[in-house]
Order: sequence, then C-alpha cells, then structure tokens
Amino acid sequence: MIEQITMDPAICHGKPCIRGLRYPVETVLEWLAGGMSIDDILADYEDLTREDILAALAFAARIAHTKHLVPLAA
Repeated sequence: MIEQITMDPAICHGKPCIRGLRYPVETVLEWLAGGMSIDDILADYEDLTREDILAALAFAARIAHTKHLVPLAA
C-alpha cells in the first residue's frame, strides 16, 4: 500500500501525498486524529479511496519505527 504514497517536489513542496494528488499524508492523519472516520473522509473527498487512507496510516506507522528523532527548535 505504501506505493500509493508519492513525493514529488512539484506537488505540495515534496511532502508525502496520496497518489500524486494534492492530499498530503499529514492532512489525512489530521482528519483521522480530529475524529473523522474513513467513511466521513470518503464521503467528503470522492477522489480518495479506502486504500489511500490505509496507505497513509501504514506510512505513518513506518515512520513511527524511526530509531532516532531529532528535536526541532521551538
């Protein structure tokens, strides 16, 4: 599923996006964290699929396995 996540410098400044569309993974995760269900998202954004949303979650899970995080300055 992670193949559905693309990074293109010409789209959303190179942020990870769903299938080259202008839906950054971070936005999809924010919708889910904010309480939207997958079905809510699919109803509001007809060009997304259930697999797209699951790919965003899988991408986030893979990033969470990072062994070293660099703190950002405030």
